[in-house]
Amino acid sequence: MIKRTVEEKVISYARQYPVVTITGPRQSGKTTLCKKLFKSLKYLSLENLTTRQYAQDDPVGFLAECTKTGAIIDEIQRAPDLPSYIQGAVDQEKRNGLFVLTGSQNFELMTSVSQSLAGRTALVTLLPFSYNELYKNKSADIFEMLYQGFYPRIFDQKLNPTEAMSFYVSTYLERDIRTILNVKDLSTFEVFLKLCAARNGQILNFSAIANDCGINHNTAKQWISVLEASHIIYLLKPHYKNFNKRLIKAPKLYFLDVGLAAYLLEIENSKHFTNHPLRGALFEAFVVSELLKKRFNSGKKSNLYYFRDNIGNEVDVIADKGTIQIPIEIKSGKTINEGYFKGIEYYYRLNKSADNNGLLVYGGEEKQKRTKYRVIPYKSIHQIEI
Repeated sequence: MIKRTVEEKVISYARQYPVVTITGPRQSGKTTLCKKLFKSLKYLSLENLTTRQYAQDDPVGFLAECTKTGAIIDEIQRAPDLPSYIQGAVDQEKRNGLFVLTGSQNFELMTSVSQSLAGRTALVTLLPFSYNELYKNKSADIFEMLYQGFYPRIFDQKLNPTEAMSFYVSTYLERDIRTILNVKDLSTFEVFLKLCAARNGQILNFSAIANDCGINHNTAKQWISVLEASHIIYLLKPHYKNFNKRLIKAPKLYFLDVGLAAYLLEIENSKHFTNHPLRGALFEAFVVSELLKKRFNSGKKSNLYYFRDNIGNEVDVIADKGTIQIPIEIKSGKTINEGYFKGIEYYYRLNKSADNNGLLVYGGEEKQKRTKYRVIPYKSIHQIEI
């Protein structure tokens, strides 16, 4: 079993808080992680109809049994009123590590958790494997890595990535989207997903994607919000700082798993990446997701943004550390080109706190420490401190 980087952080939280809440996309490994770390806790899944009915019909009796040993309650969003009763149980028991909650529908889960368990729960976001978790002791071809993505089940069961992602999308549509949104025509939503994948790494334009899909602007916004809250996509916000420049205000769209994006783009094997026009955008999505995993696995929120002004000067990622900002350029090429540093140089001129902090993450193998930048191969991305 592959060790998850976040394990020590989760155990630490369980010693400090009565409840630990773990969210993340379906099949990111939440249940496996909980069962591994908390063997003494009773495991209950609210996907099970009988268990869910018990929790909904008699929450007091349900939790009375749970508090004897403590419990892992999987897919807590299936019983949205339960966190209110958990609040009463933890206040009465007054012991840490009593409940571990998991959920894949963050938009529903966080509302109930934030209202009922404020101050009583630690929050963890678990995304699929990071590069370092999966390939720490072995080499990986860059195109094969992008094609396979990072969902644990693909590697655990040695599944064909195209088939696995096909089933994942179908299951996601049937089980989640239909229960959340009034999606009458699933084929339209599939087209919407593919249009999103084609816009990976681009500034999000709701009107354009709505027009291309044949839906209205509000529907596009609603579907995007569900995909974001379900940890399928991430919206990277622009970095606001007064540089006396007109800055772009719309977010950029990224898929949190590059393998899922590749499937939606109908990439069926790693060879398709060689001359694919979106290869650079997919590599960029991989790097952004790895930077996010680095933050989340450390128990931190995202501090990532991007910079772009109205005349096209851009830096792919800005990591904001408060007193300093770190500009990060992302290039899929395997050979370093001086043009790769153009965006960082421009940003240096605007923001002196970023001087000499710039990073280039690229598709090559060589690590370099230059006077004004660090060059990081994608295999060493976990070493970046953001």
